[in-house]
Amino acid sequence: MQHVGNKLKKKKSTIIKTTEIDNFVSLIKRQKEMDLEARKISFVQEFLRLQNEEIVSGLEKLLRKRKAELIEKNFKPMTMEQYNAEIDQAMEDSKNGRMIKATDLKAKIQKWG
Repeated sequence: MQHVGNKLKKKKSTIIKTTEIDNFVSLIKRQKEMDLEARKISFVQEFLRLQNEEIVSGLEKLLRKRKAELIEKNFKPMTMEQYNAEIDQAMEDSKNGRMIKATDLKAKIQKWG
């Protein structure tokens, strides 16, 4: 019976340690996010103090370039199976009247604002 009790203690200890690890990882992630938020706020504050048009233009250019690089890095072309499935779905939608004219969609969107 004591053997079973020892196993339960070990299991409970493992669960507590796992929970503690999970809590620690969560804390680190939140800290990292807070650090990023603090860095962004600091950057924006510094940016707002800039008076040099050339620096502002350079930072804008750098931001656009880095965003484009990130999009390109994460871009994954669809497979032929995905492409064909999209076409099949579009044909099915068309056949079943699940379409909207571009002009009607544009009118709907204008009502949003």
